Amino acid sequence: MSLTGRPLACLLIVAVVAVVAATVWQWGRLAGPGVRSLAARVCALVLCQALVTMSVLFFVNRHFGFYGTWGELTGAAGIGSGRLVENQQRGGDGAAAALIRRKPEVSIGGSQERDGRVDTVDIRGLRSGLHARAYVYLPPQYFQRGQEQRRFPVSLVFSGYPGAQRNLITQVRVPQTARDELKAGRIQPMVYVMLRPAMVKGRDTECLDVPGGPQTATFFAQDVPEAVRGAYRVAGGRDGWGAFGLSTGGYCSLKLAMRHSDVLSKAAALSGYYGAIKDITTGDLYGGSQAVRNENDLFWRLRHRPPPPISVLVTTSRVGEKNRDETQRFLSLVRPPMRASSLVLDSGGHNFQTWKRVLPQVLRWMSRGLTA
Repeated sequence: MSLTGRPLACLLIVAVVAVVAATVWQWGRLAGPGVRSLAARVCALVLCQALVTMSVLFFVNRHFGFYGTWGELTGAAGIGSGRLVENQQRGGDGAAAALIRRKPEVSIGGSQERDGRVDTVDIRGLRSGLHARAYVYLPPQYFQRGQEQRRFPVSLVFSGYPGAQRNLITQVRVPQTARDELKAGRIQPMVYVMLRPAMVKGRDTECLDVPGGPQTATFFAQDVPEAVRGAYRVAGGRDGWGAFGLSTGGYCSLKLAMRHSDVLSKAAALSGYYGAIKDITTGDLYGGSQAVRNENDLFWRLRHRPPPPISVLVTTSRVGEKNRDETQRFLSLVRPPMRASSLVLDSGGHNFQTWKRVLPQVLRWMSRGLTA
């Protein structure tokens, strides 16, 4: 049963109504003296409170899309059996990444020849030692006759934190919008690999290699491209790879491209930020080292490192977003060969509706210039 589906919503509503009604109906019988009656009243009140709290948490989760499945909630997503597709391209250190195809969890309807297909996969990285659940959208052309030898550009797509990657399909509608834009002739066929930016349950790792901790940047910049290249007909070089994301995912996309321009040539941040944060969700990601923190601060990199040969797009709004001033500062620091574009809405908050509004233009921008 889905954590955001109607069946669970109906079950919780019925349970709350039934328990509250039963408690009110039987309260007179529970009001007698003695320890047993007191215990019964306490249990009834605790049960009512628990069900109401669970219902509130359910609807908050349903609105914001923090967790889409029980596996994501418990940290079990990505564990279990599946079909293993190993990459045969090995690096000099003998490392290899693997992609495991799972039973499909989501669908955008139609046939794969007309609408494309969304694969559910687990990606296991031997360099980083990390693994993650991902969704891979393959365009209709991937399955059409006469296209069997064709390779396709790729865009990594990151959700925000702590949102689930399922939000990219159910809330932001990345594959559905890509399909519609493709049918309208406004973008080229591309493969979209949808991921969460966080690799450790309950911790925002900010897409960096944490000293003595999760090697998240290695996973996204090396393991994921290697696994995807080994499993699908996609571009081999940087000119066919880009990344974009929401909020934290936007910061990750920019940083990965700026630090790994040999892997990614384009990146877009939808309502992203630019500094190396440290708060209750991250803990100390930098091992107490200011140098490590500087390397992950995009402002610092633009001032102190040679500009990478990439193109970036950043989005904000005049009213509703808090990143407008930082976005202008980021743009002011960009120097050739790095190129930057911006998309500024008159109004729009930090939410799915705003990201859905800008997504078509982001997809068109990402499509331009990527070659397989």
